[in-house]
Amino acid sequence: MRSLHRSGPIRSLFVAVLLLALPSGLALASPSNKWRIQVSSDADSDGVVVFHIAPTDAAPPVDIAVQVPKGANENHIARIIRDTMRAKLGDRYKVEVDDGEDVLLKKHIGSASFDLSITSKTVSGVRITLDKE
Repeated sequence: MRSLHRSGPIRSLFVAVLLLALPSGLALASPSNKWRIQVSSDADSDGVVVFHIAPTDAAPPVDIAVQVPKGANENHIARIIRDTMRAKLGDRYKVEVDDGEDVLLKKHIGSASFDLSITSKTVSGVRITLDKE
């Protein structure tokens, strides 16, 4: 009787299936009730950063395009992100600047947790990292 050990074509098929599944597994959302947006360095060019907010409830996801002017420092960029998000999101989320160069985005009590990602960034020089709190 032949062993069930994976070899030859069966092993190749198994590896191919795993490789196809891997990218989708890495793209799984990891929602939180609060996110920290960390801004580092100054803007070397005009550009746009597009944030994608995806609530876990039935509310539709929101894309927010933040215009960043050339020469803006990290504290100025954080304030621009805060102001743009407040204008677009209304009272569904609380948005505030923390430590000058960080932006906190929090759900209100009773609202759903959400995932936050950056879908596009055309401004150069600026590093933006997203951390769950």
